[in-house]
Amino acid sequence: MNPAELFAHETNPVRLAPGETLFQAGDAPDGMFVVLEGALDIIVGDKVVEQSRRGAILGELSLIDQAPRGASVVAREASSLAKLDERRFQRLIQQNPFFATHVMKVLADRIRNMNQLLSQTKVG
Repeated sequence: MNPAELFAHETNPVRLAPGETLFQAGDAPDGMFVVLEGALDIIVGDKVVEQSRRGAILGELSLIDQAPRGASVVAREASSLAKLDERRFQRLIQQNPFFATHVMKVLADRIRNMNQLLSQTKVG
């Protein structure tokens, strides 16, 4: 199941126009997001490290460690997203073990991708 399907009937999605910022690196955490439609770029420094589409989750670390955002997210095209605060996130992972497992898989994939990017960066 695509996580976007869990929010197919979202009544108050966050809507972004192309070029609009969802959040910036350093921002205080205020929840996580599930992409319902559109495309967004995840940017670290000045490098796009991932492009997110329908079903992608964004900002999940903020619900885990409460640290400032580590990346910026900018809409590549018109997008809509479901926003989950901590209470909604906790309820969802308790009621839907698939979602909890999916969040862990996303985190693992992002760590692997960052490791690969770092291994390709020349030092010096």
